[in-house]
Amino acid sequence: MKDLSSGKVFLIGAGPGDPELLTLKALRLMQSADVVVFDRLVSDEIMALVPDSIRRIDVGKMPGCHKVTQDRINALLVELARDGQTVVRLKGGDPLIFARGSEEAEVLREAGVSVSYVPGITAAQGAASSTGVPLTHRGLATGVRYVTGHRAKDARLDLNWASLASGDTTLVIYMGTANIAEIAFQLMRHGVPSTLPVMAVSSATTPRERRILSTLGGIAADVAAAEPDAPVLFVIGHVVSLYDSIALADALSCDGAGMAAYA
Repeated sequence: MKDLSSGKVFLIGAGPGDPELLTLKALRLMQSADVVVFDRLVSDEIMALVPDSIRRIDVGKMPGCHKVTQDRINALLVELARDGQTVVRLKGGDPLIFARGSEEAEVLREAGVSVSYVPGITAAQGAASSTGVPLTHRGLATGVRYVTGHRAKDARLDLNWASLASGDTTLVIYMGTANIAEIAFQLMRHGVPSTLPVMAVSSATTPRERRILSTLGGIAADVAAAEPDAPVLFVIGHVVSLYDSIALADALSCDGAGMAAYA
């Protein structure tokens, strides 16, 4: 019988999808836990690394369809830990970047449950590495900002558009597919040119990755036409102008990944 005081929760980042981008610590814990509680954005390739002997609980949420509410997820983690279980809470990307990891940790700590983080490669870094498009580049971007394109309960976006409308900064929009038209409109309304390059990357680092090259003025229509599968990340900024030369170099080196991934 398990010691009821020994339960613990590990909030683990599964990275953008490629299982080889997991940390060694994440893999070790995934393969030694009593139970893995996982999100929809954790790739099948990563879940395949969890031994069949370990219990799995799917708490994935889809836009407008939360089969397991966040409150229920919080309660479930507390229940499992209080039962003496070693729990891996597996999240896409990094648990502390738009993943509600800190909210779950707060609930667990208030319940007296031991909790630890294991970082993961966030989607922005994964997309940058797989496409070759940097998030910063001398002469093109002196900084990068990660921005949520979604609000809880589908509330209206209330971002500080004026602060985001900077030509020297790369904007990376997470969870922005449903609101990309509004995001593009507000940025243009605050002075960003409609010709600014934009790249949408879906399922970054996985065999299902797709890339859509567009502009701020055209990205909403292009994404609507392409209907890429989630998760979709938007990279907005001058750094995207480097993509064509990167894709050509890949093609000439017989890699081919850059050209094949065009939508």
